Amino acid sequence: MTSKQRAYLKGLANNLNPIFQVGKNSLTPELTESVNEAFNKNELIKIAVLKNCLDDPAEIAEMIAGRTHSQVVQVIGKKFVLYKPYKEKPRIVLPM
Repeated sequence: MTSKQRAYLKGLANNLNPIFQVGKNSLTPELTESVNEAFNKNELIKIAVLKNCLDDPAEIAEMIAGRTHSQVVQVIGKKFVLYKPYKEKPRIVLPM
């Protein structure tokens, strides 16, 4: 992903609300499965890490991205954004 594409996705993610929260149990198989299912409806997902989670949000983002075959767009504080395009017909058209 180029820096131009990443900047475009960051702009789109600016208006998103987090649809998942990572709590004190950190990364569970159920959370990973739920995020993977959410990629069936959304190409861009924002996730929040709660204060009671002791793990680093950047590490959690990388682990979820690896398990769901998505890409980390950005990590800001306790929130991060993941991107996974649809296989057949992506809705988000990235700039070249």
